[in-house]
Amino acid sequence: MLLEEIIKQRILLLDGAMGTMIQSYALNESDYRGDRFDKHPCDLKGNNDLLSLTQPAIIEEIHTKYLEAGADIIETNTFNANGISLMDYRMVDLVYELNLASAQIARRVANKFTDINPIKPRFVAGSIGPTNKTASISPKMEDPSFRSVTFDELVKAYTEQVSGLMDGGVDILLVETVFDTLNAKAALFAIDQVFTEKKKKLPIIISATIVDKSGRMLAGQTIEAFVISTSHADLFGVGINCSLGARDMLPFLKDLANS
Repeated sequence: MLLEEIIKQRILLLDGAMGTMIQSYALNESDYRGDRFDKHPCDLKGNNDLLSLTQPAIIEEIHTKYLEAGADIIETNTFNANGISLMDYRMVDLVYELNLASAQIARRVANKFTDINPIKPRFVAGSIGPTNKTASISPKMEDPSFRSVTFDELVKAYTEQVSGLMDGGVDILLVETVFDTLNAKAALFAIDQVFTEKKKKLPIIISATIVDKSGRMLAGQTIEAFVISTSHADLFGVGINCSLGARDMLPFLKDLANS
């Protein structure tokens, strides 16, 4: 049964944080490196996306735990698997491979649970993080016009990531933890380009992060403005993540629902 049909019948549960689960394993530098990257020229600890290549069993186990807990949708281990964020680890050349491998791991585990209980199919969402740069805000107080990344650079980075996720078999694309709507627009533009290239479309979910009780994102937008700014896209869902606690988020979720 298609995702669009199931959501009309019941609430679907998305899994929780991948990074928090990875931290529970207390991995060291050698764990991140594995054999393949033993001689890599810079530190790799903290590059969680790399674990899909060096510690795939751990990523598979995390997906399994969330599915056992009742999740309907699991997110790929690709939050920072883009050509901009991976510059920090000198691993830009691994973008496609990381996304492909992460999607395949999640797909394999989701299929296993679906086969066990076909009346509760499990889905895979390709996690697309915001990168570690912003297209709207200058990181230099002395130069407000400066930007550390361009829209075109973001599109290029997201295009490669989305291609790997789709080739790996994801069901959904999740543009998440959006703090700058211009970054998100670049992701949506890239997604549309890949859809055209592959002649295939997937449901898209987009999720913003609110930085304080004013209800604004880092770039200054309210959640209502965020919804309007992305309304041109054909979105399956819009949400809020990585923000305030459940109680403090409730008013903004109501604003989102009314937008």
